[in-house]
Amino acid sequence: MAADFSMNPTIALKGAPGSPYTRKMLALLRYRRIPYRLLNGVAADQAGMPKPAIELLPTFYLPDASGALQAVTDSTPLIRRFEREIAARPVQPLDPVLRFIDSLLEDYADEWLTKAMFHYRWSFAADIDKAGSVIPLQYLGICVSDAVQQSMQQQFSQRQIKRLATVGSNPATGPTIEAAYARLLELLDAHFQHQPFLLGARPGASDFALYGQLSQLALFDPGSMAVTLRHSPRTFAWVGLMEDLSGLEPADKDWVPVAALPETLIALLRELGRGYVPMMLANARALLAGAPEFQTVIDGAPWTQGTVNYQGKCLRWLREEFAALSAPEQTAADDILQRGDCAALVHEALASACAE
Repeated sequence: MAADFSMNPTIALKGAPGSPYTRKMLALLRYRRIPYRLLNGVAADQAGMPKPAIELLPTFYLPDASGALQAVTDSTPLIRRFEREIAARPVQPLDPVLRFIDSLLEDYADEWLTKAMFHYRWSFAADIDKAGSVIPLQYLGICVSDAVQQSMQQQFSQRQIKRLATVGSNPATGPTIEAAYARLLELLDAHFQHQPFLLGARPGASDFALYGQLSQLALFDPGSMAVTLRHSPRTFAWVGLMEDLSGLEPADKDWVPVAALPETLIALLRELGRGYVPMMLANARALLAGAPEFQTVIDGAPWTQGTVNYQGKCLRWLREEFAALSAPEQTAADDILQRGDCAALVHEALASACAE
C-alpha cells in the first residue's frame, strides 16, 4: 500500500549543504515542486525524528502504510518512490531504454564521480581545512562555541580522511581519479553545447545525481573548483542553474529519442567504460570471492580499494532493470552499451556477486 502524500504534503528531511546526496535530493524536490522542510542534525534530534538503521544524509521522514513516520535513506530508491507516488513532473524518462540509460548515468555519478569529490576534499590541505571547518557547522548549527567547532573539525576531518582508502583514493589511484574528472568536464562541455541536460531538454534522475557531486566539486572544494573552471566554465554554470529548476516547464517531447542519442552522450558512456564499469565489475568479483578489497587496472593504471557491498547491490539493480526490458528493448539498449563500451556491466557472468 502506497503512502498518501496528500495527507502530509510537506516532506521533512535531514541534510546538509556539504552532502552531495542532500543537494541531489533538494534540487530534485525543487524541480518536482514537492514541498519540503529541511532540518540539520541537531534540529532533527530535537524534533524527536526516528533514527535510520545507518546514519546517512539525507534522511527522509516518510509515512509508512499505517501513516507512522519512518527514517528512509538512499537517494536512488527514494527517487523511484516519489516517481510512483507523486505524478507531476517525473524525472525518469518514459521510454524504458532511455530510462535504463538514465539509471546507468545516475549510478555512475553516485558511485564513481563521488570518488573525485572525496579525493579532492580530503587529500589536499586547503580543501581539508575548508571542509573540516564548515561542514560540521552545517550539521550542528552555527551557534556553537569555538571549542566545540574546533573539536568537531578535528574529529570529522580525521574520520573522513581515514575513509579515503575505502573510497579508492590513494597515492596510486589519485592521478587516475584526477584525469577522469578532467575528461568528464571536457565531455560535459561538449555535450552541453547542444542540449541542456544529459538526456534532452528536461532533467532526468541522472542530472540530479551529477549535480549532487558537482555541487561540491565545482562550487565548494577549492581544488576541484579550480579544475572545473579551467576545463569547463560551461559546466560550472550548469551546476548553478541546476540548483533550482522549479521554473522549468517540461514536456514529454523534451526527452531525446533513443534513435537520436547524440554522439556526445555516447562519448560520455565511453568514459563510464574506462573507470566506472571496470571498478563495478572488479568489486562484484571481490564480493563473490568474499575478499575485503580488490585490485584491478583502470585506464592502464593499478587500482586498489576496499570492497563495497552497496555497489554490488547497485549493479544488481541495474542488471534487473536491463533484464526487465523486452527483447527489442534489450537489443536497443545493448546497441547503446556496445557503442559506449559498457556492455560488460550487464553481460559479464556475475549474478552471484550481486546477491543481497
